[in-house]
Amino acid sequence: MPAGSRPVFLAGACPIDQDGDVSLPGDVPGQAAHAMSNLTVALDAAGARLVDVLNIRVLVATTDREELVAAWDVVHEAFSGHEPPGTLLGVTVLGYPGQLVEVEAVAAVRDELH
Repeated sequence: MPAGSRPVFLAGACPIDQDGDVSLPGDVPGQAAHAMSNLTVALDAAGARLVDVLNIRVLVATTDREELVAAWDVVHEAFSGHEPPGTLLGVTVLGYPGQLVEVEAVAAVRDELH
């Protein structure tokens, strides 16, 4: 953790809409994009941005490497040049019916800079 910063732990940004429903059933890249949008909202609420992220974990409910890569590509694109280390995992199931993607993150925020 960088000196003078506070940690922000974001557990499981999901592709959930404002009604609490999973968006884009069966669409791994679409769900990854929605999860990243929700992650950005959560970061903002904590006074952080994507550039503050130190580490990510991307979980995809699949055994298909192409779907794993499709999710990773969307997440990677969302960071647009900021390259936090990350882990990409294929899992058997996620928490919501129809959920295929979840993104966890750890960020460091220097409040005086934001």
